[in-house]
Amino acid sequence: MITNITIFCKDPFYQHYLTNPNKPIMKKIKSILALSFIALTLFSCNKEDEATQSNQESLKVTPEVLNKLSSLSLNTTDVQVIKNTNLEGITEDAFLIEGDIIITQDQLNKMDLHGGITTEQYRTTNLVSAPRTIRVVGLSGTGTTALTTNMRAGLQAAINRYNNLGLSITFTLTFSSSTSGANIVVRRQTGSAGGVAGFPSGGAPYNSVTLYSGLDTYSTGVNAHVAAHEIGHCIGLRHTDWFSRQSCGQNSNEGTAGVGAILIPGTPSGYDSTSYMRACFSSSETGAFNTNDVTALNYLY
Repeated sequence: MITNITIFCKDPFYQHYLTNPNKPIMKKIKSILALSFIALTLFSCNKEDEATQSNQESLKVTPEVLNKLSSLSLNTTDVQVIKNTNLEGITEDAFLIEGDIIITQDQLNKMDLHGGITTEQYRTTNLVSAPRTIRVVGLSGTGTTALTTNMRAGLQAAINRYNNLGLSITFTLTFSSSTSGANIVVRRQTGSAGGVAGFPSGGAPYNSVTLYSGLDTYSTGVNAHVAAHEIGHCIGLRHTDWFSRQSCGQNSNEGTAGVGAILIPGTPSGYDSTSYMRACFSSSETGAFNTNDVTALNYLY
């Protein structure tokens, strides 16, 4: 019999385990935050070289940055500056927001909010131009960035679920060591269970999804859930429990910057315990979209 419920966040900065819901978890969260940050920093920097560093000055979380993030209805709590290695192999400073969203200074400068949030799914107005076909490449080969068997199966299941909805955006998926022609590259990186991605820019999806090695031992369903969630960010979706982060065992509001979060007709205003865009996930996920997820995706695309 399973007596404890284990909840995993979709990113290393919020992962924690709820072994006793009546006990405070702050110390446990702080410890895991620190360990996860160290792990991510070590991996991000293990190939660091002066010749590959960006010429920009180191980023800082300034009041101006926080104000811009707030104006975009992004959570301004615990904004981090990390070293992110992009698809060209260049290590650059980037902001890590809400635990699994990566935004560079250039992307932040180009983002704008026109008319406020318009869906229960709490998306930005930076969406993917449609109709279009999005080419996804899952990295293969023998390197550490190559997806494992479970990751590949999960990614394939996630892509199939999106395509089965008949949206105005469709996805093609290939597994290759070459990223030529890819709109989204999905890669593996050492870290705890979860992943990171970013938001669309200029009508194009965010160009990469990172799945952490902690997913290696989890089911295809869990891998499909995390892959679909991060792709959801790439096409403009936000966490559905933005108002509570209840799926993480927290009670923190990500904020809407006064612009509201207008519901899609037929979707709930309260906590949706099975949405694939919850901030955190459990080890029993199947990767399926629920009815509200389907409603939201059809509304957007």
